[in-house]
Amino acid sequence: MGSQQKPPGRVLVVTHPLRRDVAELAEKLAAALRSADVAVRILTGEVRALLHPGALVVVDEATSATADLVLALGGDGTVLRAAKLAAEADVPLLGVNFGKVGFLAEAETGELETVVAHLLQGDYAIEERTALSVEAIGIDGELHRAWAFNDIAVEKAEPARMLEVFIDVDGTRISRYGSDGVVVATPTGSTAHAMSAGGPVVWPDVDALVVVPMNAHALFAKPMVVHSSSEIRIGVESVGTEGSLVADGKEVTRLTTGSTVTIRRSRRPVRLVRMSDRPFASRLVSKLSLPVDGWRHGRI
Repeated sequence: MGSQQKPPGRVLVVTHPLRRDVAELAEKLAAALRSADVAVRILTGEVRALLHPGALVVVDEATSATADLVLALGGDGTVLRAAKLAAEADVPLLGVNFGKVGFLAEAETGELETVVAHLLQGDYAIEERTALSVEAIGIDGELHRAWAFNDIAVEKAEPARMLEVFIDVDGTRISRYGSDGVVVATPTGSTAHAMSAGGPVVWPDVDALVVVPMNAHALFAKPMVVHSSSEIRIGVESVGTEGSLVADGKEVTRLTTGSTVTIRRSRRPVRLVRMSDRPFASRLVSKLSLPVDGWRHGRI
């Protein structure tokens, strides 16, 4: 990578708590780190095989601040959970894919030895990624705050009814429509929920956010790409229909008529570990198995 970092002395391991198949490989990685005098910290409730006598068990997730690096072993869901811990502690995050797609992961399970070697040598680069923060008054009348790495969505809570919303960007009304909801995504999250809703893929180093309506009933309801410094306000106008505020796939609160959701770029970015110079376009094609030849290939 052409970049040298200080090797971590303390690593927080985050795994999928219900994936027993992760245990053996996770223990091998933790053992390799311990043999190099790296303190391994594990969140309580993780894979029991990691609870080695030499492991330091983290009882409270807030103590991720005592780690130099967060290591996520699992799919994208595990990486998203670990990303919040890493951002709060302002330490790098390294994802090793044990899932299916693993778009957020830097390495695969067969590369564990290489991963450990790079970590112990400090042979990796840090790539800063945009994250989101959100504030909203919920149906309970309380102020709710949340953080997200991929996306924040305002969704309808009742399948049979549309959610009436308005969209403001930097204080200007952009649109109003009935829909299934609205997704606001970071460039990193543009390949997730937002892409499924018809949004564009945005390269991670583009300084932007994506606003994507979901099945909107309106003449102007196209996805928008706005600057990352923009403030996005989504207001719920439905009468008798509840909405749901969702951050990285987890419900934050229910919304009701008059609820306003304010989304901004977070002051806590995610610092991803990169061990390869592989360009994003190559990752995109391989991770999503894009049919780059098209259906007419070989027919002309």
